Amino acid sequence: MRGNVTDPRSPYPLADQLPAIYQEDFFGLRFASGFDVVLGPVLILLDCLEAYFSPWLAPEDFLDWLGQWIGAELDGDEPVLIRREAIAGAVTMHRRRGTATGLATAVRLAIGVTPEITESGGSAWSARPLGPFPGSAEPQLRVTVRVPDPSTVNLARLEAAVAGASPAHMPFAIEVIGTNGNDVLTV
Repeated sequence: MRGNVTDPRSPYPLADQLPAIYQEDFFGLRFASGFDVVLGPVLILLDCLEAYFSPWLAPEDFLDWLGQWIGAELDGDEPVLIRREAIAGAVTMHRRRGTATGLATAVRLAIGVTPEITESGGSAWSARPLGPFPGSAEPQLRVTVRVPDPSTVNLARLEAAVAGASPAHMPFAIEVIGTNGNDVLTV
């Protein structure tokens, strides 16, 4: 529910559109002004409806609805700028799900740090058949995040971001390393 409309009067008062005979009637003008208060928020919304569907212009209290409509993965307690960025990139994120780029973006949006990603797969081509396969036979994914203080990282949010954006068949390990190199958290 929109609750922050400060001036609910219509930008197009009905009294101005009445014939002159009714504009002289005090009761008629007051009666029409009642409709202005009721219809004002509707007319204001319709005048700027396209802004509601842009994550960069939408009112802050409308962002959560917009995010739900397009499937943006948000907890709801992110800063407004992060929520706007996640909603704006949700379609691209759905397309990149399961790739290293999609995983790195999901982690960056979740905790604000771009991770180092190491995976076991690979691809190559060969002019001769029966060449060696790239990568390793055992699937594995390691996400390493370097931050000044590992205790400040929300591990549940980080793990949820990695689980949601990594390939479904890949087991993963998460490592949070302090920039001094001594503090290490492993999930």
